[in-house]
Amino acid sequence: MCLPGIFIVTLLTLSIPAVHGGKVLVYPQDGSHWINMKVIIEALHSRGHSVSVVRPSDSWYIKETSPHYSSITIDIPGGADEEFFSSFVSRQIQIQREGKSAWTRFSLDMELKDRFSEMHRRVCEMVIQMLENKQLMQSIRETKYDLVLTDPANGGGVVLAHYLNVPLVFNVRWTIHGEAHFAIAPSPLSYVPFPVAELTDNMSFFQRVRNFLVYVIRQHLYKQTVGPHYSALVSRYFGPEVDYFSLFQAADLWLMRVDFVFEFPRPTMPNVIYMGGFQCKPAKALPQELEEFAQSSGEHGIIIMSLGTLIGQFPHDVADEIAAAFAHLPQKVIWRYKGDRPATLGNNTLLVDWMPQNDLLGHPKTRLFVAHGGTNGIFEAIYHGVPIVGLPLVFDQPDNLSRMKVKGVAKVVDLATLDRNIFSQALQEVLNEPSYRMNMQRLSRLHRDVPMEPLDTALFWIEFVMRHKGAAHLRTESYRMPWYSYHSVDVMVFLLAVVLLIMLTTVAIIRCLCFRMCSRQKIKHE
Repeated sequence: MCLPGIFIVTLLTLSIPAVHGGKVLVYPQDGSHWINMKVIIEALHSRGHSVSVVRPSDSWYIKETSPHYSSITIDIPGGADEEFFSSFVSRQIQIQREGKSAWTRFSLDMELKDRFSEMHRRVCEMVIQMLENKQLMQSIRETKYDLVLTDPANGGGVVLAHYLNVPLVFNVRWTIHGEAHFAIAPSPLSYVPFPVAELTDNMSFFQRVRNFLVYVIRQHLYKQTVGPHYSALVSRYFGPEVDYFSLFQAADLWLMRVDFVFEFPRPTMPNVIYMGGFQCKPAKALPQELEEFAQSSGEHGIIIMSLGTLIGQFPHDVADEIAAAFAHLPQKVIWRYKGDRPATLGNNTLLVDWMPQNDLLGHPKTRLFVAHGGTNGIFEAIYHGVPIVGLPLVFDQPDNLSRMKVKGVAKVVDLATLDRNIFSQALQEVLNEPSYRMNMQRLSRLHRDVPMEPLDTALFWIEFVMRHKGAAHLRTESYRMPWYSYHSVDVMVFLLAVVLLIMLTTVAIIRCLCFRMCSRQKIKHE
């Protein structure tokens, strides 16, 4: 080989970082959360790491066989039930549309609470079955995993990591107690809005009252839902003195699925790494049918509508109103919809069972995204600079879209009052008012202007934990402190006691001196 060729090969060899394949045990959350976890798993596999995924036998999303991971299938129901959640969303829509009583809504919320409680009970049963299976645990120990990667929306991976005594990394937005920042970072309720309160970081007095009440009520509800199950599990394997949530707070690394184009400014911690939008990527070419349909829109462009995995269809009256609004637009519409064909569907609207959402959002013809407000879709819209018309339904969706509304990139429509006129006005406003697209493109520029891609950042820190057997130097031990010590209540009480003691001593001395002076004057007078 000639000298220039040898030089080039040597340079390329030196520029490729050495990859030492690690072993990662993944305990995911089933459902749409798996979509995020799968992206990281595939990236870890591409870098030479060996990944094992724990899954229940009836897993909703997680396949038993994959070229990217090996599975550890536990013969027990997992508790994530597509039929229940689809039914719940349908009933939620019906209640909103019919304006039913607050009691009906409360009953539905309690049903959801019971279902989540049942899901966490099954998670605990699954962990117990794993830990009691000596052969399985021996195999897991012998594999010598470098870390456990889990989504703390359930606690299975947390308990497993501490039982195996290996580093713990979170792929996280929510823990079993709600939004993840509130578990690990200082979160003053005076300017940090609690998700689901639909507030900003600039609150009036009564908004701060609302924020405080929502926080207190939600924390109580979360503890009621999950506390009994995980307390019993942790007590069984780690002793009654161990608080189950302290195991979450002891995680080495929190890979947070947001960044500050979405999140309001707030305190954070050294072991919180932001990777919002890590699943986003440049658009690929569309399938021929979709590309031809998009090109047929001419200068008007296209609108895409997708409401996530749980909302494949609407009640007939809602679908008809949406279809009627679309039919009067000059734009072409691609709508992911699995229900019966709406009676008012126009020739400009294409119904599909599935769509390459990221590729469509990145298409130059796309003008608008009609979305339910899930974080995956929101970050894809931010990445590609596409404004949103939001139809929030359940969970964190209303709060997510309220954040986008405040930033001037989304128009939110209440499903309870939606008709063709209201929906059409929202579409026309976002399409015709330039500020929506300009603001979203500004967010896109901010989101993309980073030293490393979010996925590369996540992979670096996962491998960092592997190399150093944890990240204890980044983790605060404040979670071990009792609440009165954390908030310095004991210090304030002590200092107050000292001040009172000094004041009382001073008063006593003054009174004593006064008494003596009075006594001397009395003696002299006599």
